[in-house]
Amino acid sequence: MEPSLSHFLVPYDAPPWTKGLKGVPSHKVELAQCNTPIQRWNLPGVPDDFEIFIKRDDLTGSVLSGNKVRKLEFLFADAIKQGCSSIITCGGTQSNFCRATCICAKTLGMKAHLLLKTDKDPADVPCAGNYLLDHMVGAHVYFLPTNLGLHEDVWPRMRQLADTIEKETGKKAYTTPPGGSTSVGMFGYVNAFHEMTKQDAFESITDVVSATGSGGTAAGLIVGNHLTGNKVKLHGMVVSDTGPFHHNEVNQMLRDVELQKTDGSGLTSEDSINLLDGPIGAGYALSSQDELEFIRDVAQHTGIILDPVYTGKSVFHLVKQLQTNPGMFKGKKILFLHTGGMFALFDGRMQDVFAEASQKVTVWKEFTDKAPLKV
Repeated sequence: MEPSLSHFLVPYDAPPWTKGLKGVPSHKVELAQCNTPIQRWNLPGVPDDFEIFIKRDDLTGSVLSGNKVRKLEFLFADAIKQGCSSIITCGGTQSNFCRATCICAKTLGMKAHLLLKTDKDPADVPCAGNYLLDHMVGAHVYFLPTNLGLHEDVWPRMRQLADTIEKETGKKAYTTPPGGSTSVGMFGYVNAFHEMTKQDAFESITDVVSATGSGGTAAGLIVGNHLTGNKVKLHGMVVSDTGPFHHNEVNQMLRDVELQKTDGSGLTSEDSINLLDGPIGAGYALSSQDELEFIRDVAQHTGIILDPVYTGKSVFHLVKQLQTNPGMFKGKKILFLHTGGMFALFDGRMQDVFAEASQKVTVWKEFTDKAPLKV
């Protein structure tokens, strides 16, 4: 453990119901602004017999906002305890997790290496949104082809890079997959579930809905729901890969903490969460005009900012399900877990949605006897 970093570690007071789990973290790093509020949400398009609430994990920080920082509290503690001075992860060029990872790394005095998937040349990738913030904090960026598989292609490169860093600098590097979705990172949402129980969220809530991009948030919610004996129905809106892929990833995390046996018996993802493949739409991080206009409309009606990669697609599909498939839900009180990610809005894709914004601007040059109010 590096003396210069160990002072960031604080003991983790795990919920008592996690006692029987394997690998409960002993420490965390305090990075998130937790106890995020749960609010009533007057979401447009929702049938009158449903009530929607929102868990505001978009308020876990400023540039660290979203669900990723909850996971990173445990991942960075693990990295520090292993004596690492660098962290390596991967994702797309607008990855929320990569952005949060490199900012956290710099906050703690560590270096960040990001393996980002794109088929574009570096000069053709706009330095905007999350990718801008990656460069703002000096992350080391490596571009990989988009057709590379995580386990067969990306992981070997991450391990090779970690080995090279240690060989050339004598310092260790910590590797973590997309979204920080490991049995360590998932404790961010084991802890978040505990936070929601203390907020009495499950006294009336019947269903919890969240975006599913890598599986770590889903795994933490499943563990919390199972161990506390709560009966809420969990729904994951799949925005990358497929439902079966995420079930496999979550099942591995459940095996790691020994809630599932190696033969697949015990707690399973398939029996614990309803994963819907529809929200991915045109593909990961690809937006339709309808989705972007929906994001605009939600902001203008409720003041809640959704992102185009995760929460926007998820809420767009949630409203569709409430309208066309209400029997999917256990009850009528739905909690949406807002996992943050607003910086992807600033990559230019919203320009067409607001192309006519200048026509709605009133130019007020002269002070007269009547204000030029537009109703």
